[in-house]
Amino acid sequence: MNFSSSDNTGFGSVSFQHVSKNFRGDQGDLQVLEDFTLDIAEGESIALLGASGCGKSTLLRMLVGLDTDFDGEIFVGGEQVTGTGQERSMVFQEHRLFPWLTVAENIELGLLNETLSHSEKRSMIANHVKLVGLDGFGDRYPHQLSGGMAQRVAIARGLVGSPRILLLDEPFGALDAHTRAQMQQELLRIRATSRITTVLVTHDIEEAIFVADRIILLAPRPGRIAKVVKVEQAHPRDRTSFEYQQLQKELLYTMTGDEAYTDVRPRLETLPLSAIAL
Repeated sequence: MNFSSSDNTGFGSVSFQHVSKNFRGDQGDLQVLEDFTLDIAEGESIALLGASGCGKSTLLRMLVGLDTDFDGEIFVGGEQVTGTGQERSMVFQEHRLFPWLTVAENIELGLLNETLSHSEKRSMIANHVKLVGLDGFGDRYPHQLSGGMAQRVAIARGLVGSPRILLLDEPFGALDAHTRAQMQQELLRIRATSRITTVLVTHDIEEAIFVADRIILLAPRPGRIAKVVKVEQAHPRDRTSFEYQQLQKELLYTMTGDEAYTDVRPRLETLPLSAIAL
């Protein structure tokens, strides 16, 4: 599975320029983000990784245009973000499906602002039901779906309007481990098909390594870039490989400062005799 990124001038490119954010309250201001600067190429997959409260979800809300009260500038495709736009779509941890609507009708909500004929909408909905692997489920209701299936519907709803940037705010956080791993693989497949820019917010180091081209590790509040890691391993990535495990431990050390995670290579004295070539 190969992914390619272009430059930072395409419709799906993103640029954060010296972005800072304060939440104002009765007891004073709370600074959530401080001087966040980052360029994301069109077609690139980014994971924002960090502890709770470091501003990851706030960055997504600002990028999608739901929060415009911040210092600095955000550009999408070279144009400054001043509000929401059809080129950006967001998927949340909770699928937020309307229980009285079918799968197809929930997906259709992503086309509310599109000037399409009924037949064009039906075709696009059918294509996206197939894209997320839910053929035959278009007439089902949310209560008839598993958690993973409901989240697939939410992703289809986010994609049906043909955005160039898909923002994902811990979309698999509420799923069990097996379903979560399946959905991570599904996200890679969808990305390979649609060729869109993706920005994933997660607390999960292993998830970040599995899906992202680059991992942006945020320091605790106020959120700022502590480290940028380019994941060199090709897809599909082997979660059991030494390189994968090494990167996971290095990131964990960076996040926790725990020296127990620094020595990741096996020592000769800890290996069984049978593993040592004489």
